[in-house]
Amino acid sequence: MSGNYIPLYRKYRPQTLEQLVGQEHIKKTLTNAVELGKIAHAFLFTGPRGTGKTSTARILAKSLNCKNGPTTHPCGKCESCLDITNSVPIDVIEIDAASNRKVEDTQNILEKIQYVPVHGKYKIYIIDEVHMLTNHAFNALLKTLEEPPENVIFILATTEVHKVLDTIKSRCQRFDFRRITTEDIVKHLRYISDNEKINISDDALFTIAKNSAGGMRDSISLLDQLSLLGVSKEITSDDVNAILGRISFDVLNKISDKIIASAPNEALEILNEIYNAGNEPLQILTNLSEYFKNLLIVKNCRAELLCELTGLNNAQLDLLQKQKEQLETQQIVFLLERITYYIKEIKLASNQHLWLEVGIIDLANMNENSTLLELQNRIKILEGSGVVHTKPTASQIITEPVTRPAPIPPSEKHQEPDIIKQAAEKQTEDPEFTPPPISRKPDSSDIQSLWKTLLANIKSPATKALLNLAAPVKITAEEVIITFKNEKLVSQINNKNKKQMLIDAANTMFNQNSTQVIIRLPQAEDNNVQKTSSETLSAQKNDIEEKTDIKPVSGQTSEKTKPELNEETKTADSNKNKERIESDQEKMVLELFDGKYIE
Repeated sequence: MSGNYIPLYRKYRPQTLEQLVGQEHIKKTLTNAVELGKIAHAFLFTGPRGTGKTSTARILAKSLNCKNGPTTHPCGKCESCLDITNSVPIDVIEIDAASNRKVEDTQNILEKIQYVPVHGKYKIYIIDEVHMLTNHAFNALLKTLEEPPENVIFILATTEVHKVLDTIKSRCQRFDFRRITTEDIVKHLRYISDNEKINISDDALFTIAKNSAGGMRDSISLLDQLSLLGVSKEITSDDVNAILGRISFDVLNKISDKIIASAPNEALEILNEIYNAGNEPLQILTNLSEYFKNLLIVKNCRAELLCELTGLNNAQLDLLQKQKEQLETQQIVFLLERITYYIKEIKLASNQHLWLEVGIIDLANMNENSTLLELQNRIKILEGSGVVHTKPTASQIITEPVTRPAPIPPSEKHQEPDIIKQAAEKQTEDPEFTPPPISRKPDSSDIQSLWKTLLANIKSPATKALLNLAAPVKITAEEVIITFKNEKLVSQINNKNKKQMLIDAANTMFNQNSTQVIIRLPQAEDNNVQKTSSETLSAQKNDIEEKTDIKPVSGQTSEKTKPELNEETKTADSNKNKERIESDQEKMVLELFDGKYIE
């Protein structure tokens, strides 16, 4: 009894080009080729599994070898048609390249192509999964494929066309089979169900079609399996999910509600029920990711497209419409990213259930994933400018950053530049005006601080290393003077490029373009100049302290009350430090440039 049963996918395999489902572009092209008699010597059929590649190859073989052919309506009763239907390898030979992939197998084929066909006009070779052939087998086939005998046609089929050699592809007419749409699959399944008297709901057919990923053969095979349940009752989508090991929409909706509500305890309770029902951790997270993918679609797509894109009925879409109001798009994307992360972890983990529970707890902590509106309100509160009462648009988030001018220290309030005054006047006239940032000159108390600031603006490490050997004599907005003990170093720094770096650094520090830089050997009056500069800076500092009423804190000693050191002691300590610094720096430069010091 069982030996006479024919599976539905074989029973309803298309026998003519008209019966092909969802491949209109291929049907039209092949129909015209047969009617016009323009038949290529080699075809390459490529596309996902179950989309009709092998069936089309057989139909084409029938159309060419039928006793009434070439015709687009083979009779199906002549010897050639019956041989093809029953897979009798006489004139049409089907070869599985996965098990006949060696060069010897290809050579056996090539030895037999010289024989004339027995019943039909052509000897046709259908090589399935051709990408499995080895390179040697491809090369053996190459020459024959380019110039086969007149009565030989090759039809190559593959799901991975990128693995086929380019030299093979260039010698074939290529036909790309597309995934069959869900709507076309549902129509064909309904046609089969009515003919076979299978009691199944439209929702169940839709679930079958969505699960098949565009493959008709997988859909018909699943329908055949479910047909055993349709004897006493109608087959529902829950039955389909049970067969597939999928979690029902209602259960996914419950656990997602707990995740969105940041209720990890209740989410874990539902998770345990799902797990104890026999669902694997990987399957649970995969189904959950598909659920949130559908929620993302509902959040961002037009209502008329939702049924087609999600494959859900109106009642299920209504539940998603309610959930979408509780989340923003970036929160749903965040959840999908985390689910994907835990799917990867589970695939590698030895204790998958542990990672499943950790993942659900992580997902259920939605409080950590703030909305954009909440983040905007936090920023506004920190900036002291109130709360955002409306949801910001994407353009506002990108093009309207919060910018504020840097506060002016009290010591500089009496020296406001004109541009600050103009900005203040402008802000009075226009409350939304934001003044541009002001570049301030360095505020230093001695020449060494200015020198460090200047060196920080030098970009070249080599130039900076050489300048570390210099002694600053004068650093003002008008003039910068530095000295080297060695004339060769003076010459090197006076090089156009290195000196320009120093000029650019000084101009940047003083926010101008007119600073003059002098690099020379030490002179007798350098100490006086440096001393005068220090006294001037000290006087400016005292003046600022007097105007701003800055007083030393109790327990601290001001600059004025510090005990003065003996002049000779200071000079001796300075010379020692200077000699030590110059010695260390010179050593560093010599090691850096692998050279020696020449007086």
